[in-house]
Amino acid sequence: MSKNKNVFDNVLQLIGSTPLIKLNKMTADFDGDFYAKVEAFNPGHSSKDRIALHIIEEAERQGILTPGDTIIETTSGNTGFSIAMVSIIKGYECILAVSSKSSADKIDMLKSMGAKVYVCPAHVNADDPRSYYQVAKRLHEEIKGSIYINQYFNQLNIDAHYNTTGPEIWDQTEGEITHLVACSGTGGTISGIAKYLKEQNPNIKIIGVDAYGSVLKKYHETREFDDKEIYPYRIEGLGKNLIPTATDFDAIDKFVKVTDEESAHTAREISNTEGLFVGYTSGAAMQAIKQLNEEGEFKSTDKVVVVFPDHGSRYMSKVYSDKWMEDQGFFDSKHEVHTTIEYIK
Repeated sequence: MSKNKNVFDNVLQLIGSTPLIKLNKMTADFDGDFYAKVEAFNPGHSSKDRIALHIIEEAERQGILTPGDTIIETTSGNTGFSIAMVSIIKGYECILAVSSKSSADKIDMLKSMGAKVYVCPAHVNADDPRSYYQVAKRLHEEIKGSIYINQYFNQLNIDAHYNTTGPEIWDQTEGEITHLVACSGTGGTISGIAKYLKEQNPNIKIIGVDAYGSVLKKYHETREFDDKEIYPYRIEGLGKNLIPTATDFDAIDKFVKVTDEESAHTAREISNTEGLFVGYTSGAAMQAIKQLNEEGEFKSTDKVVVVFPDHGSRYMSKVYSDKWMEDQGFFDSKHEVHTTIEYIK
C-alpha cells in the first residue's frame, strides 16, 4: 500500500525519521537555541531500533542469519526490546542477557515481546562468567544456528547512526548545528552521528555524557583504562566498565560526567516543563547541557542538539517512582516529594 497514506507493511518501516523538537522552558535563560532529537518516536520507543534493524538486515545480506535462527544479545533493556521486535517480524528466536540494574519495567517488556531473558548481576567485572557479556558469549557457543549481536564491539552499531541519525540531524538543522550532546554507553549513537556531522562541518562540537563510576571520560582524556574509576551507579545505558570498540573516541571532543541524582531529577523536569516523557539517560543528557551552560560553553548564535534516547515508560519503577527516589536518598530540601494524587472516598 502507498506510504503517502501513512500506511505501512509492518512496524519496522516506522524506524527512523524521528522529530527534532525545540526545548523552550528549560533553556529559556540559556544562550543559544536547543533542540531534542526525540528517539522515543521510534516504534520500539528508543534509538536502539536503528541498530537492531541495521545489524540484523546486514547479517541477512551476508547469509549468516536465516529464519528460525536465534539472535543473542547483551542489553540494558532498550536494544533487547528492539531486537525482540525485529525478531518477531522476521521470524527469529531471541535470547537476551540483561543487567540486573535494568528496571523491572524493561525486563517485563522484554518478556512481553517473547524474548527469553537471563538477568545477570550488574556489579561484577566484565570478564566474570556471571556478567551479561560472558553469559551471552556462552549461550552463543552453546546454541547452534545463533548469532551474537555484540553491540559494544560491532562497527555496524556506528554505521546505523552514520547512515540515518546523523543525516537526519544535519537536514533538520539545515546544517546550522554547532553542538551535539549525547550519552555514551556502547558509543554507537554518538560515534555514528559524530562521524557524519564532522564530515559535513569539522567545527561541530561533539560532547559525550558519562556517568560517575564509568571509565569512558578518563579513557578519552588519557587513553588509559583505569579500573579505579569503576564503582556502582544507577543510570542505565550510560557509561561503561570496559572500553567498547563501538566508541570512536577521536570523533568526540569532550566528555561531561553527571550524577545519578541530578540526572533523575532532570528527567522529571523535562516531563514537567517540556511535556516530553523521557527516560533516565535523557535526563542525564539534559543535565550535561545545564552544566555546560553554567561553564559558559554556549553563545547566543549556537544551535545545540541533544539526543533523548528513550521513553519514560521504561522507568516507572525508578525515576518516576517517588518511593524509588526516596529509597535512593534523592529527595531533600531542594527536591521534595509533591503529592499530586488525591483519593476521594
